[in-house]
Amino acid sequence: MVVASPNPSRAEKPEAIELPVINLSGERTEVAKLITKACEEYGFFKVINHGVPEETIAAMEEEGLNFFMMPDVEKQRAGPAVPYGYGRKNIGFNGDIGEVEYLLLHTNPLSIPQSSITISGDLQKFCSVVNVYVRAVRGLACDLLDLMAEELRVQDQSLFSKMIRDIESDSLFRLNHYPPSSFHHCTTGAVGFGEHTDPQILTILRSNDVAGLQIRVADAVWVPVPPDPTAFCVNVGDVLQAMTNGRFMSVRHRVLTNINNPRMSMAYFGAPPLQASVTAPPELVTPHSPLLYRPFTWGEYKKASYSLQLGDSRLQLFRK
Repeated sequence: MVVASPNPSRAEKPEAIELPVINLSGERTEVAKLITKACEEYGFFKVINHGVPEETIAAMEEEGLNFFMMPDVEKQRAGPAVPYGYGRKNIGFNGDIGEVEYLLLHTNPLSIPQSSITISGDLQKFCSVVNVYVRAVRGLACDLLDLMAEELRVQDQSLFSKMIRDIESDSLFRLNHYPPSSFHHCTTGAVGFGEHTDPQILTILRSNDVAGLQIRVADAVWVPVPPDPTAFCVNVGDVLQAMTNGRFMSVRHRVLTNINNPRMSMAYFGAPPLQASVTAPPELVTPHSPLLYRPFTWGEYKKASYSLQLGDSRLQLFRK
């Protein structure tokens, strides 16, 4: 296993990768093909003309920045994150350290007010903004998942999306804030969030115009993804890799801090209910493509994920 270096060297200057940019206003069949190809070849892609109103995005960004600009003593009142609320640097239960502070919320509308009392002086406004944003990006995630199922010729074309539409979905919303790096001897900054894959189904990411996201390609090379504040970045999670029988790739990625500017990202992690069974549909299992992963529940996989170090391979535990 290759673990991200805590201090990337000056020699690390790989060329940036241009992820596929998919215009969702295009012809449906062609859009579905492009999305599927991107999931197979990159595990990441960007979407434009996605239907999420700019005012919805701007309002959520404002609420996030307002929180992170508060004095530390006030932010600490919203923590510690166990697991929801405000956290800083300690990313996981095994002490995966990164130069990041974050706010983690469950997306169930009933849970947001309970955790918001110490987050914002205007509780009603904060809850409204979060709920509107989450509803919009969840709709985008469901649309994308339905397009994938359609192109994969899955008989139940809502097979993937109904897991995050479920009222008991374990989906999360996370705001990450990366202050300017204190590692001034590094041109690229320190590791803000270490090497990992996302365990859920699908991630919908929006960030400001500050670089930092990198994905790992062949030969363990880390390749930067140029920032694009006009698009959503979408990536395949472990559950979707399992449900597509390995056809889609859940790719390792990390975030570096910037030495001059703060980076803020907003990530929606679409996940099944805890008791939901995860397995590939019969259409994706053939004599030439036998079942790769044994069936498991999301709760089982989530528990296994939290028992490992951040960069450990989790899906390997569930290989047939």
